[in-house]
Amino acid sequence: MATLGMSESDKLAVEAFRRDVVDPSRTSLVIVDFWAEWCGPCKQLTPVIEKVCAEYATKGVKLIKINVDENGFIASQFQVRSIPTVYAIFQGQPVADLTQARTEGQFRQMFDQLLSQLPIESEDKAQAQEIAPLIAMGEEALGEGDADRALSIFRQIGDMAPDNAEVLSGQIRALVALGELDQAQLVLDAVPPELAKEQHVERARAALSLARDSQPVEDLSGLEAQIAANPDDYETRFALAGGYMANGNRDAAADALLDIVARDRDWNEGAARQQLLKLFEAVGLEDPWVSAQRRRLSAILFG
Repeated sequence: MATLGMSESDKLAVEAFRRDVVDPSRTSLVIVDFWAEWCGPCKQLTPVIEKVCAEYATKGVKLIKINVDENGFIASQFQVRSIPTVYAIFQGQPVADLTQARTEGQFRQMFDQLLSQLPIESEDKAQAQEIAPLIAMGEEALGEGDADRALSIFRQIGDMAPDNAEVLSGQIRALVALGELDQAQLVLDAVPPELAKEQHVERARAALSLARDSQPVEDLSGLEAQIAANPDDYETRFALAGGYMANGNRDAAADALLDIVARDRDWNEGAARQQLLKLFEAVGLEDPWVSAQRRRLSAILFG
């Protein structure tokens, strides 16, 4: 905004706008809410937009409220003709008109979309970059069967990021691997509601559910002999799959469950397929092993 020919008050308003909006918007998403004291809809919107912006503060969102009665020149520059008017500003330029948003859900959806598209700097991103190598270290320890070390790593990361879904998932899965199922349940129950449906948390929930369904079996030869004698004994084959899972033999468990699906996909209301999907979730949906087993399942179901 050029200041040539402006009144002193307008110049001060422009300088304040540069300080409060333009400069922060170089790295943050600045939400500008044009309002007035006499505006009823503005008063209704205020608690909604303030709450959501506060929730997204660590994601790089900053709220600035501009009273149009006190900052008429700024409002005119944005061609504000009615209030409330809400713009999202990034790098000094409006990137979205959020005026039609009225609910928390609508603002969250718009913020999520903008944050996914713009290179916003934030506390959350900085922390994620900092803990990513530590999470990888914890996952490596779990993959190598060192659940004690994995739990120690994830708990240390948890001190830094207590509400991180990946970290909570790692803690729960490490406790499951150690056989501490009740403790794992306590951690799962304490997961914040907004994270409960995160994929990482769902993975941990599946791992805990599988562990409760299955108990380690030292000798599976008896169950294997029953299956050899009667291949259509699905109940025993399902129990055998559980034994394989409990003993850490996911390949054999998948083979047993896929065999049930191939022979009778509707057995026990599709229990074998459901158990397979739970196993996939526990291992991790992005894992190459899961992709291979999914292809096998699809070949059976649709081949």
